[in-house]
Amino acid sequence: MIEWQWSSFADLSGAQLYEVLAQRQQVFILEQTCLYPDIDGYDLDAHHLLGWRDIGGRKMLVAYLRCLAPGAKYAEMSLGRILTTNDVRGSGAGRELVAHGIQYAEQLHPGHRIRIGAQHRLEKFYQDFGFETVSAPYDEDGIMHIDMLR
Repeated sequence: MIEWQWSSFADLSGAQLYEVLAQRQQVFILEQTCLYPDIDGYDLDAHHLLGWRDIGGRKMLVAYLRCLAPGAKYAEMSLGRILTTNDVRGSGAGRELVAHGIQYAEQLHPGHRIRIGAQHRLEKFYQDFGFETVSAPYDEDGIMHIDMLR
């Protein structure tokens, strides 16, 4: 079972922030062999959804995303840095993560659409949550992406 935690940047402990950055590095930079500036200045004003699971007697971060307010990056609010770790991939944790993210984002910013920059290979996954593709595929740091709106 995953324990979900929403936090502002200021409310993240040093250990929690370290774990977030470590997992983002593991997934987006190392696993995807993609060199890009993960620390991009948006974290400071974002709300962060952390999914924790007890693995081998230790509480581990297994799922994560961040929510940006309308106007922070796009005219719409956005969800990004969406990840699950190898420990939970294929278990439905990613679907649970996105569902929680959408629900909370809509409470934070009612009446606003949600924009994501999704990996093209995950288009169907996000369509299942009501996202519609609004751009042609484009290369972002060596990985094909599409913009989607909900």
